[in-house]
Amino acid sequence: MDLSIIVPVFNEIDNIPLLYQAIIDTIKPMGKTWELIMIDDGSSDGSLGALEKLAEADPEHVRIVSFRRNFGQTAAIAAGIDHSTGEVVVMLDADLQNDPTDIPMLLEKLEDGYDVVSGWRKHRKDQFITRTLPSHIANGLISSVTGVKLHDYGCTLKAYRREVITGFRLYGEMHRFIPVYANSIGARITELPVKHHPRKFGKAKYGLERTVKVILDLFVVKFLNAFANKPIYLFGGTGMLFIAIAVALMLFLLVRRLGWGISVFDSPFFQISTMVFILGFQSILMGLIAELLVRTYHESQGKRNYVIKKTINVPDEIVTKTLGK
Repeated sequence: MDLSIIVPVFNEIDNIPLLYQAIIDTIKPMGKTWELIMIDDGSSDGSLGALEKLAEADPEHVRIVSFRRNFGQTAAIAAGIDHSTGEVVVMLDADLQNDPTDIPMLLEKLEDGYDVVSGWRKHRKDQFITRTLPSHIANGLISSVTGVKLHDYGCTLKAYRREVITGFRLYGEMHRFIPVYANSIGARITELPVKHHPRKFGKAKYGLERTVKVILDLFVVKFLNAFANKPIYLFGGTGMLFIAIAVALMLFLLVRRLGWGISVFDSPFFQISTMVFILGFQSILMGLIAELLVRTYHESQGKRNYVIKKTINVPDEIVTKTLGK
């Protein structure tokens, strides 16, 4: 299969037929083998019935995955990836705000040697205060923290080579961080401005509360990318900082005692320095425990701390044996 198109669906009954037709009109002239995977995320407006009609009318291309309840966009995208077979995976929303006619442009950019092509809603057609402004702030924060500079992490319309989106699981609101995970294994990433349309049918599913979830998930992503294999660097570094602060306070108290005769034990700084020192020591111990957990995780499942893109002149039996471990 050349191409898999993944579309999460939640209460989009009016948009489904229009989206399908737009995808058909765009993809058919390209002459690629393709599949359209639509995930019903517990819709209550009859969207599943509309999807079933599409699957019955076009069994060659349309695949449907239906959830028992609403699990969220990240879970829907994860299910779409799990059930897809294309060498290239394209994701887009079902609300018709993403334009399927941009898909060929993204695929063409992949041919330039990129592994991820991200859409950028440069001229976004959403409410500024509740949608666009929080998105700008979140995008700037994510780019700063992760080092992956994208203008629009929240744009679902993205194209990926399959090999850079497998090997990790998605939770929370982490679908927007897929480019960050891909970057961690050396993927080449770029972005292109794409069209964005106002919503015609249905209601937006997200508001300001989503920003809080994204920020919390950002902490997790930063930890997993920077410290997942060496958590002692985070816990140990924090512990050493606490211990250094405690020692500095103790020296201050000692100098004050020797120079001015002020009692060490009567100062609140003594209790503070003692507690900070204990926190630092505990943090280092937590880092050592985390190191043991990381090694147990990797070794018990045969996971490695590296990802191979390809091999040259390595016997097939060695490659097969390595992958099987």
